[in-house]
Amino acid sequence: MSTFTSVPLGRSDLRVTPICLGTMTFGEQVDEPTSHALLDHALARGINFIDTAEMYSVPVRRETSGSTERFIGNWLAARPGARNKIVLATKVAGPSRASDWIRHGSANVTPAEIVEACNDSLKRLQTDVIDLYQLHWPNRNAPSFGAVYFDPSKDKEFSSIREQLEAFAGLVRAGKVRHIGLSNETPWGLSEFVRLADELGLPRVATVQNPYTLVNRTVDNGLDEMMYRQGVSLLAYSPLGFGTLTGKYDAGLTNQGRIALFDAVRKQRWARPENFAAARLYNALAVANGLTPTRMALAFCYTNWRVASTIIGVTTRAQLDENIDAWGTLLSPELLAKIDAIRWTHRDPAQ
Repeated sequence: MSTFTSVPLGRSDLRVTPICLGTMTFGEQVDEPTSHALLDHALARGINFIDTAEMYSVPVRRETSGSTERFIGNWLAARPGARNKIVLATKVAGPSRASDWIRHGSANVTPAEIVEACNDSLKRLQTDVIDLYQLHWPNRNAPSFGAVYFDPSKDKEFSSIREQLEAFAGLVRAGKVRHIGLSNETPWGLSEFVRLADELGLPRVATVQNPYTLVNRTVDNGLDEMMYRQGVSLLAYSPLGFGTLTGKYDAGLTNQGRIALFDAVRKQRWARPENFAAARLYNALAVANGLTPTRMALAFCYTNWRVASTIIGVTTRAQLDENIDAWGTLLSPELLAKIDAIRWTHRDPAQ
């Protein structure tokens, strides 16, 4: 069993391990028995933080939507006492991204839809309460998932942040949700959620779950200051850049990971030629300094002051152990300077 010092999430009473088991592979690349074995092993190694979402597994498909939550729910039901040992986080999906099977492809996230989604997640997870309930992506017009620029011409009517906060407040009052968080959010979005919560006495955002990785450090461009000053914690996702920072794609696509396996993933930011090029530089830097690419990429997140907990996604026990074993790795100031030098010329290719 690993020994971790738990960390607080924002100003909430939630305390979690600095490594979180992400589960979006459960239901697509990972079958149910294997997912249960991975959850067991994560718990045995000291991880108490599990993150999922109503839309998982990934890549998203009608046939597998909600399967990850069901796998976790069945795991909890078969292990009395396990629920009290974990902090369980899930997410309500944002407006439809070609997923017409989630709330009939709604182009909004209304208060009623938040309540409906929460109730459905509770049933699949077979639990009475969600510890951290997150909005997966904004319902308003905002750049995310590879979009770089804000385009005012795409603005349209949407449920307001105040309306959404009031829906979350109702779930908290009902005892169905303990705390709330955001995901794929911008500095402006976070500032509005915090401002309105403080002004109106509504639930305060505890976390923002955004990509944070060597190939996407856009958090450093202003969101980090906002989170620091407002007492909101960062949950870093994709610390290995969808596998590009493990080195397995350095010689080209193989059948070892999602980018190679799924057409939908190859259309995303992680498969950009610029991302592969930058990843090869980081991976070579790791090897030149006596580290595996995986260990250096994870250590960058594990030791970063901005990050409260790093979300790791795995398909095998060996990957899970490798990711956990990277904990405690320190990167020298000289190595961090070389990492920054690569970023200076390549910026954030997986933004």
